[in-house]
Amino acid sequence: MFCTKCGASVTGKFCGVCGTPISQAAPPPPVPPAQPTPPPQQPHQQYPQPQPQYPQAQQFPQQPPQYGSYQPPAAPVAAPVWEYASWGTRVLGYLIDSLLVGVVVAVLGILAFTVFGSLVGLGGGLNSEGLQGIGATGCCCLFSLFPLGILLIGLWNKVYLVAQRGYSIGQGVVKIKVVSAQGQLLTQGTALIRLLAQVGLSFIPFGGLLDLAWPLWDERRQTLHDKAVGCYVINNSAGR
Repeated sequence: MFCTKCGASVTGKFCGVCGTPISQAAPPPPVPPAQPTPPPQQPHQQYPQPQPQYPQAQQFPQQPPQYGSYQPPAAPVAAPVWEYASWGTRVLGYLIDSLLVGVVVAVLGILAFTVFGSLVGLGGGLNSEGLQGIGATGCCCLFSLFPLGILLIGLWNKVYLVAQRGYSIGQGVVKIKVVSAQGQLLTQGTALIRLLAQVGLSFIPFGGLLDLAWPLWDERRQTLHDKAVGCYVINNSAGR
């Protein structure tokens, strides 16, 4: 029993603490039922946060320029600046090359005159009109030795050397060079056509002289055989 006034435990008729009679004692207050213990909470499982998905940017084709839109002009390509060889320099180089041709023509002339002259003499000694005719025909062919010499020497001097380094022997001495319209060395085919044009002009009366004199009044100082292939002769002071 417990005292209803002070709540002390009572064993007799009166409360030993506050003196309250036992009759006013009340049964102990009911003990509240025990609350069930909640189960331990499980830790929250971590889930990856969803990432927002954005649509990829579309690749659109490049739009063609609209009519009337401004287009900056392309930068002009500078034309090569050349110093064309003078007529006197070209003539000097031509004379050096001709001297080389003259040596070859002289050698061929001596051989041809010896052979055909011997045939004429032999035909006269044997009274053979056939041998005399061959010898006479050969003597008449001596007039073609100069163009033939230009062709033979030119195949090496004005085709091979010009295609390999840009100048013949005479042109190398006077420091001039043959180039194409693009400033490059001529190919062997182009150099051969140039030589054939020069040889062909030499067969025409005064054709070789006109070809040689043409740079005197030509704006770019070209000969006729230069114009045949579109090439130019320029100064080459560096010798390259």
